[in-house]
Amino acid sequence: QVHLVESGGGLVQAGGSLRLSCAASGSIFNINHMGWYRQAPGKQRELVARINYYDSDIIYADSMKDRFTASRDSAVNTTYLQMHSLAPEDTAVSSCTADITPRWDQTPGLYWGQGTQVTVSS
Repeated sequence: QVHLVESGGGLVQAGGSLRLSCAASGSIFNINHMGWYRQAPGKQRELVARINYYDSDIIYADSMKDRFTASRDSAVNTTYLQMHSLAPEDTAVSSCTADITPRWDQTPGLYWGQGTQVTVSS
């Protein structure tokens, strides 16, 4: 089994910063990529950032790349999302996702965390 657990969400004033963490655990032979999505009330889920573990290439949504930074710590199978200059429109549930090969003889699968709430006040 593979588990993803997010942490670091909370309440912050406009202009502030937060750092989200996502730790993967369980049966992990290889991580292909890890990333972050978010979903605001009444909105569709949207990609925030994704890290390709093969070449460390990072994809950002155009509206977020100037303020958000994704990173990873391979030693603990953890990805981070550092968020700066937060605005009320950034209020959303942020979810971690990972494409993982559990064993060498298994096909990869996409896994999701439960999400963590980010609330930005004015």
